[in-house]
Amino acid sequence: MNFTDLLGTLAKAGMSQSANKRMRGSMGGGNGSLIDVLGGMLGGAQSQGSQGGGVLGQVLEQLTKAQAPARSGARQGGGLGQVLEQLGRSVGNNRTLATGGLGSLAGAIFGGGSKSMRGAVGGGLLALLGTLAMQALQNAGQKPQAPMGLVEPQNEAEVQEVENQARIIVEAMINAAKADGQISQDEVQRIAGRLQESEADEETLQFVLAEMQKPMQTQALIAAVGGRQELAAEVYAASLLAIEVDTPQERQYLDQLGLALGLEPAVTRHLEEVFEVA
Repeated sequence: MNFTDLLGTLAKAGMSQSANKRMRGSMGGGNGSLIDVLGGMLGGAQSQGSQGGGVLGQVLEQLTKAQAPARSGARQGGGLGQVLEQLGRSVGNNRTLATGGLGSLAGAIFGGGSKSMRGAVGGGLLALLGTLAMQALQNAGQKPQAPMGLVEPQNEAEVQEVENQARIIVEAMINAAKADGQISQDEVQRIAGRLQESEADEETLQFVLAEMQKPMQTQALIAAVGGRQELAAEVYAASLLAIEVDTPQERQYLDQLGLALGLEPAVTRHLEEVFEVA
């Protein structure tokens, strides 16, 4: 099974009612956003609300081709776009930022995108989570390494590492969905229906349904992260996309998850603020 494809399917299906809204909010709509800052970097793309998907796709396509440094007049909002700009300079000409999938992700969550582009959407979600993780860790005074999902893999080992990361993110999302005890049958049917609408194949559908029926696997998830702070922050962010955080059990799960992952409160707080989690 290709877990990057599965991640793309889950991103398009929406593990929680608020998932797409939270991803849209993290991408664009204000100073420091991906749309706003990258538009300023490359000169001319104007970010206005509902234009987000098209503008972001256009800007990221230019960035992927050019890997251009910021123009002197670029807006410096300290947001996601600036993180990508800094990363682009740090990885140099020998590496390429994995930004192309962000355009596909934007297309999917802003109301477009082809159903056949699950892998690109999954890669885009990994890049978005990686950007959010770097931003949160930097704001907390840390100096994170670039997560694999943010830099194009150069060899088969790195391709496999990205795939392993996608699997951990998938498992984190499904585990979080069980935080208030169990996934109700109504919720199972909603997610299954969205997966079918996204043209998930039978293997994918059966895998997700089987995973949702298992007991929680929090300790195994923590072990898989292995203390890697960049991945830990991505797992926490992905968990926020899987639940509404409107029950005491979900709030307790997130608090315990952040502690078990070794994340500073400033990191988890920043991620929750980006996704507008109360």
